[in-house]
Amino acid sequence: QVQLVESGGGLVQAGGSLKLSCTVSGKIFSVNDMSWYRQAPGKQRGLVATITRGGTTNYVDSVKGRFIISRDNANNTVCLQMSSLQTEDTAVYYCNADVYNYSGKRNYWGQGTQVTVSS
Repeated sequence: QVQLVESGGGLVQAGGSLKLSCTVSGKIFSVNDMSWYRQAPGKQRGLVATITRGGTTNYVDSVKGRFIISRDNANNTVCLQMSSLQTEDTAVYYCNADVYNYSGKRNYWGQGTQVTVSS
């Protein structure tokens, strides 16, 4: 069974930093694209950043220059380093990954981790 386990959320003041981590575990062959999404109260879930297996990254405009996505392919881990946090960044952050296993390619979600930025 494939699981995505996130950690690193919490409460931080505006201007501060947080680092989120997500590890894919289970019987898997490989992990392709890994992403972070977020969902603020009353809003739809939206993409924050994506990183390919080869390391190509893509960010939503609102976090460019402030957030950095990275991954460790050997440990099937993706991280999101968040800096210069703003109150608008408050949301539940979800890890997402395209995983190849015995069942073929499937997309999986983590359980979410709360990030709260206070003014």
